[in-house]
Amino acid sequence: MAHASEGRGREFRLPDLGEGLTEAEIVRWMVEVGDVVAVDQPVVEVETAKAMVEVPCPYGGVVTARFGEEGTELPVGAPLLTVAADEGAGAADRPVNGSGPGAVPGTGSGAGSERSRVERLRPGQPPAEQSSAGEPGAGRGKAEGSGNVLVGYGTSEAPARRRRVRPDHRAPAVAAGRANGQVRPVPDPPDGPVPVISPLVRRLARQNDLDLRELTGSGPDGLILRADVEYALRAAAAQGGRTAAQPDAPHVAGTGPAPSSPVSPVSALSSASSAARSGGVRTPLKGVRGAVADKLSRSRREIPDATCWVDADATELMRARTAMNAAGGPKISLVALLARICTAALARFPELNSTVDTDAREIVQLDHVHLGFAAQTARGLVVPVVRDAHARDAEGLSAEFARLTEAARDGRLTPGELTGGTFTLNNYGVFGVDGSTPILNHPEAAMLGVGRIVPKPWVHDGELAVRQVVQLSLTFDHRVCDGGTAGGFLRYVADCVEQPAVLLRTL
Repeated sequence: MAHASEGRGREFRLPDLGEGLTEAEIVRWMVEVGDVVAVDQPVVEVETAKAMVEVPCPYGGVVTARFGEEGTELPVGAPLLTVAADEGAGAADRPVNGSGPGAVPGTGSGAGSERSRVERLRPGQPPAEQSSAGEPGAGRGKAEGSGNVLVGYGTSEAPARRRRVRPDHRAPAVAAGRANGQVRPVPDPPDGPVPVISPLVRRLARQNDLDLRELTGSGPDGLILRADVEYALRAAAAQGGRTAAQPDAPHVAGTGPAPSSPVSPVSALSSASSAARSGGVRTPLKGVRGAVADKLSRSRREIPDATCWVDADATELMRARTAMNAAGGPKISLVALLARICTAALARFPELNSTVDTDAREIVQLDHVHLGFAAQTARGLVVPVVRDAHARDAEGLSAEFARLTEAARDGRLTPGELTGGTFTLNNYGVFGVDGSTPILNHPEAAMLGVGRIVPKPWVHDGELAVRQVVQLSLTFDHRVCDGGTAGGFLRYVADCVEQPAVLLRTL
């Protein structure tokens, strides 16, 4: 990492983007080395598992270094760029108190060591800058930065953290090092917070009785990544001849004496995976595809889902839509009419607008409907969310569906527009299929599926006729309700599709 002005460059790290995201891929740099940036100016566009995000820099000055090429995936807390204070920049780029992004970090024997100590307290947290000696605010010790909440944090001083108490007697530290592909001992780690990239990594280590203090992280400033934990577990499995997932597996780092002849985990696993590597096309499970895979896998593990379905005559619904659009004004989409029917059905059967709190063993019935709808894009399947769908009419729903669909196709959806749904409408009829048994969008409790609407023979008013028929399906979490509730919901939806006047009578 090159710094144009040693001691004066401020390192801006990839912030916590929220929603449990732990990494992001650089899509487009918006500044070059040598450019002058203002406080909170967007400097890079990144792609997460949720959306494309423009990341603003909390410091003003001259860009002296960039870290990572376009297409590179970085973990939260990794350096993005370095900004040197621009002496020629106007006061508009600096906080009023003079101790923000335009300030020069303090010099002297204590400034560098203090900054180093603060930076290592928590990887991913922006470093607490020192105030410039002689400038206003220097007596406060640390710069306040822009003070704005950028994406996942602001640039104000981080709150004090409690010191973790550790027992005096610990097992000898054995770390899963990467040197020569072997497990190597390292010195006993110091007290203080363990630099871990996410709670998922902590849980993985805890489930396998692995002490994170005895690992050497491969991320920035020793940050422990998920790959480091998995590497240690594979090493333990290779050395002990047992799977590392077993709680009593020997030689997990720090739980027993190391074997006298270390074995390379890469070599131990090469024979088992040689067949898988021999051919075929590999697609990394990352970005949207990785997020979808993780969420669907969790849903299938945790939710006991069931599906019921019914065929409905949609002829009258199609006629009603045609009449509404012929009257002038904004066009009403079919999916908006189906969404309006969904919100009315959820008002009658609120059990399906729920989620299950597994920790408290409680069903949480929600008082608002945030309606998600499945949208296929070039980046994969995404589920934008229409907020407060129950409070919108058909016209408002049409406009919001159109806006979110366009943003999804352009990759401009924000994380907030892709999360927080309480019920999902899945119109898989656009793919030319009649039915489906979808996996629920965890942690939601139900999903309505709509197949294609096609002419079919149908008995109407006691006579055989050709009608516009659609198959409706409801997949639901069997923990929140029984088949009677699910069947009642689906029957009401079908009645509204067949006779739209039913909806008008119940509003």
